[in-house]
Amino acid sequence: MTMSSRARVWGRTRLRLAALFAALVALLVSSLVTTAQPAAAAGALLSQGRPTLASSVENAGFPAGAAVDGNLGTRWSSAFSVPQWLRVDLGSAQAIGQVQLNWEAAYATAFTIQTSNDGNTWTTIQTVTNGTGGNQTYNVTGNGRYVRINATAKATAYGVSLWEFQVYGPDNGGGGGPIVRVAEFLADCPFSHRLPDDPIVAPNLPGGSHMHSFFGSTITNAYTTLTDLQNAPSNCNPSVDLSSYWVPTLYVNNVPVEPTGTTFYYLGEGVRDDVIARTQPIPLGLRIVAGNAKATGPDASSTARWSCLHAGQVAPSKDFVTCPAGTMLESYLDFPQCWNGTSLDSPDHKSHMAYPVNGDCPATHPVPVPKLRQVLRYPVNGSPATFRLASGPGYTMHGDFFNAWPVAEMERRVRDCIRPIIKCGANGTP
Repeated sequence: MTMSSRARVWGRTRLRLAALFAALVALLVSSLVTTAQPAAAAGALLSQGRPTLASSVENAGFPAGAAVDGNLGTRWSSAFSVPQWLRVDLGSAQAIGQVQLNWEAAYATAFTIQTSNDGNTWTTIQTVTNGTGGNQTYNVTGNGRYVRINATAKATAYGVSLWEFQVYGPDNGGGGGPIVRVAEFLADCPFSHRLPDDPIVAPNLPGGSHMHSFFGSTITNAYTTLTDLQNAPSNCNPSVDLSSYWVPTLYVNNVPVEPTGTTFYYLGEGVRDDVIARTQPIPLGLRIVAGNAKATGPDASSTARWSCLHAGQVAPSKDFVTCPAGTMLESYLDFPQCWNGTSLDSPDHKSHMAYPVNGDCPATHPVPVPKLRQVLRYPVNGSPATFRLASGPGYTMHGDFFNAWPVAEMERRVRDCIRPIIKCGANGTP
């Protein structure tokens, strides 16, 4: 090959490389335009508690307002079709700097975020064509009294569903992230092991209880003490939570089934704001039992609630419910949050604690502590005819909690998250 031929080949190669590089740059820019952006500092949360309107709701259990209440235990869910939209009224025209979406598993794959001053004429400030669900943050520039998400394509056979739809003003230059006004921190603690033991109700009696499924501490058995928990590993996120949580094992056709979703929320809800402001840390070593393992029917003594994930048409019940194919069985249980201030346990394992009355703790139990909410999701559905708990029917669902949070960590979370009514993650920060 002559010198001039080699030069022509090299020239063509350089052109191809340049074209390829330009194409890659274009592809990268395109992907950045259509995907969620990294979270940046945002201004005030404008949407929480504001009036909402939706194109539809799955049923009355999933109203539009649930997406702006700051509670991750509630959600808006639409009818099983698209397009669908959710609108929030900010009360007056506001500058918009960021929108955060917390999708339930039924998410939109294509949608726009729009603003309007009259609720009729809309301006699109964000277009998404490849949504992947989960938590999505969009830094936007817009202005309007009304903000809506308009979903045009969905990922599942269900509709679209949001745990939270949060609209923020622009960053004011303070450098901090958005604050969500919900008194909450949490721990995700997966299944650890099963034993017919109960160190609260039947201490030092191995095999003295029905079968329990344990979460958190990996060593809990009939002999477990506080010192044992403080010196043993935990599977919780955060790992500083050394507590032990346990429930009666669920059986389907006499085969044990463990939950695949296990979250333990610590909340300030259920009492007035002034009571939240004087909430005290859960004392180290406190033992709490919620629910009634000996309940003879779904009466007032059974406090657990069963429902179906993705099937809001199924009303919650104190007993097992029939969940449609493709859904999961859910269990919710709230623990009492009023302590007598003196006892870490009691002979019946319940009388040292009480539930609030009319938004405050009763005089007999004057010390408010964070409310523990146990949320479990089991990978089962269909008729509950073959379901049973180790303790009996669904209405015997109960939970046990043995607190081993390090004192400083519990105090910090109560100080920084519960009392000021700030939503914190597993790390105990907003």
